[in-house]
Amino acid sequence: MMNFRVLKKARVVVSLIFFLLITYIFIDFTNALSVALIQAILYLEFVPSLLNFISLAGIATTGFIIIIILTLLFGRIYCSTFCPLGTLQDIFIWLKRRFTRKKQFRKSRTFNQLSYAILILSTLLMVFGWIFPLLLLDPLSNFGRIIVNLVRPVYLLLNNLGAFFLESIDIYTLYRVEPGMTSWFSILFSMAFLIMLIWLSLRYARLFCNTLCPVGALLGILSKFSIFKIYLNQDICTSCGKCSAVCKAGCIDKDKKTVDFSRCIGCLNCLTTCPDNGIMFGRPQKNPDIMLKPFDSNRRNFLAGGFLSLASLASISLLAEPQGRRRGRDRSLLPVIKKYPVSPPGSISLEHFNASCTACHLCVSACPTHVIKPSLLQYGLSGLMQPRMNYHASFCNFDCVICSEICPTGALQPLIIEEKHVLQLGKVKFIKQNCIVFTEGTDCGACSEHCPTKAVKMRPFRKTLLLPVVDPDICVGCGACEYACPTHPKSIYVEGNPVHLTADKPKIEKLEQPDIDDDFPF
Repeated sequence: MMNFRVLKKARVVVSLIFFLLITYIFIDFTNALSVALIQAILYLEFVPSLLNFISLAGIATTGFIIIIILTLLFGRIYCSTFCPLGTLQDIFIWLKRRFTRKKQFRKSRTFNQLSYAILILSTLLMVFGWIFPLLLLDPLSNFGRIIVNLVRPVYLLLNNLGAFFLESIDIYTLYRVEPGMTSWFSILFSMAFLIMLIWLSLRYARLFCNTLCPVGALLGILSKFSIFKIYLNQDICTSCGKCSAVCKAGCIDKDKKTVDFSRCIGCLNCLTTCPDNGIMFGRPQKNPDIMLKPFDSNRRNFLAGGFLSLASLASISLLAEPQGRRRGRDRSLLPVIKKYPVSPPGSISLEHFNASCTACHLCVSACPTHVIKPSLLQYGLSGLMQPRMNYHASFCNFDCVICSEICPTGALQPLIIEEKHVLQLGKVKFIKQNCIVFTEGTDCGACSEHCPTKAVKMRPFRKTLLLPVVDPDICVGCGACEYACPTHPKSIYVEGNPVHLTADKPKIEKLEQPDIDDDFPF
């Protein structure tokens, strides 16, 4: 019994370490953790590892294989140890048991028809490059969105308050940072998902993991073949129910003295509560009375309506994106209609990006200029909340490759600075009829001043004025010109490349040297 208690405490400690580290990755704004450390922490996250392996097969992307091996050996320990969303549910469950009178769980109903339907649908759509169900239900991605949208703003607020207080006493250890809001839709989706998760956790414990989570469904199938399992010794068990009272997965039937190990999440609670040592962990005897019982396929899947409601959030249209800065009177004539959105650096193409990104929002939180924002329907319904470059909000730093280095799914492939300098995310477009130089007869030139490759230059216009002229071939699509443009609709913008290209290098123009009289050295 003591060994089981030590084993359970070790499991709790490991799960909390992973939970805190992953949480810190999503809220950190100082880049305190190295890219290698971030990749190591996220190595065992199942869906990102699988998608990364599909995108770029290699030893560094095989964490999901280790999870499969561990599941075949010991069952679904991933769900209780390495999954941060699982640990978050455990925290809610722990708080409930600590502050309410109701301390016991009970064997929960099974909804395997819904669970397997989600798994099959997710698998089939992923084969055809459409990961919409995973985008909505992947545990790491939902955890990331909850942290980035709901927890990180509070963290940054506390940091800014601390910085303000310390500055008042001439201590500058902390510094203020811009929160950089994501999007209203992503925030509301995360809030709705969190409310649903809290309700399920408080009422049904780990029912989300055994019903809605596709990873839980897959590992549940694999755990049927696990070598080592938790089971009840029917010769010793007295059906006291103490084990089922602490089972968060609701998989122990005290009356039939059976354990549905496919739903067991490996929390090890039951191993430390049996007064008669009737709970066993090992290789079950080949006795049909203590072997795993099949799911009851006749159960009604009452959560189907909840899942459909969650998916229907994708059709909600909320506030429009920021309107950009205005200057003078809005006398623009032509609307800006982008055929393709601009996907982040390293995404290779829209097809690759949309088939690999689960919208975990890690790149959104890591972007130092806050230009990466969750999309609404810019990629279509299948790309709901996947990140895009929002040049109304900011611009892409010419010398930054952070987002490409930390992506856990392989949707963004790593870049070096030299590659980034010639990577063409899109091409600049200019609408003369919207430019205030043309409409108001006033000087501007903000777009040219901010262009790092000088793809936008100013040329004489109407004697004393200068009008922008663009060279799309040397444009890298950083969006600095679009962000700096003061008009609305924009007079200059970036049209996304469906496949990222390589920009031409800017031509170096020789400066004319003034004539210098040798007799007058000064």
